Amino acid sequence: MTTQLAGDLITIALMARVFGADAVALLRRLAAAGVRAGVSEMNRHEREGGR
Repeated sequence: MTTQLAGDLITIALMARVFGADAVALLRRLAAAGVRAGVSEMNRHEREGGR
């Protein structure tokens, strides 16, 4: 393992520790938005007589 790789891993670990809770909340919001977009697309497709 190079010292640059070790430094990058340490930096990532620190960032995960500091921003971990916020990142999880952001990922949950992004997942919810994706689900809403998918459901909207499915409903639109059904209204237009799709399939």
